[in-house]
Amino acid sequence: MPELPEVETVRRGLQMTLPGRRIQQVELFRTDLRVPFSEGMAPRLEGRRFTEIVRRSKYLLMHTDGPDVILAHLGMTGTFLVRPLSNGAPQKHTHLRLVLDDGQEVIYHDPRRFGLIILVPATELPAHALLTVLGPEPLEEGFTPDYLAEQLMRRKGPIKPALMDAALVVGVGNIYASEALFRAGIHPATPAHHCAARAGALVTHIRAVLTEAIASGGSTLRDYATSEGSPGYFQHHFSVYGKAGNPCEKCHSAVEKIVQAGRSSFFCPQCQSLKVKKFHRKKR
Repeated sequence: MPELPEVETVRRGLQMTLPGRRIQQVELFRTDLRVPFSEGMAPRLEGRRFTEIVRRSKYLLMHTDGPDVILAHLGMTGTFLVRPLSNGAPQKHTHLRLVLDDGQEVIYHDPRRFGLIILVPATELPAHALLTVLGPEPLEEGFTPDYLAEQLMRRKGPIKPALMDAALVVGVGNIYASEALFRAGIHPATPAHHCAARAGALVTHIRAVLTEAIASGGSTLRDYATSEGSPGYFQHHFSVYGKAGNPCEKCHSAVEKIVQAGRSSFFCPQCQSLKVKKFHRKKR
């Protein structure tokens, strides 16, 4: 599933292309996404100009000069592609086409149909149910060591699933949680409340991994591509993810794999030994 760096890469591509462009025509080819398209989507969008493309967690928020915002989620296999207008029949898994006033089109393609594209009135966006449950953005000021330490102190489960909880912090998915924990030297099964003392290191490494992944255009594992159709390349820089049995790049021990909350976790048993260190809050 595309994670924060992949969605941010798509956002940046769309932001370079769409603002100022008018939507001349909206075509809906298949409506069987996990949530049906909003009622009246075509007439509500036709004639409107894009103004800004924003990301919140893994959601794309496509603002227009009209009253509605396009709220989109890529699901597992969704991609937006901006290309010259084609007059041929849509591909099998194409769900949406937006014809623009500059001779281009925006295509949404999603073979597994777990994506989401709906319209939300801009005035209702701050209180929308999909957005109000989200924690802070990991690359913004609200994600501080003090905040993370406070949150981790409340959790007794393993650290890796905790970091993947969007109510704690958004966008730290399976790949980037594994990579950040390796850099921080923390075993993924360490109880979260024992990691509060390492909150500063975790914030630093989470931000570094995500920033590097965005600079590389994200990670292409199966279906992900940028809005120009090109793949991401951060998978060539993985230290542990998907490398079970390979030597650790630091100590040459074999990378191991465990399953946590139904997801694969990769770690070095030597560099990330299972040690616990309680966090003692200073008395005021």
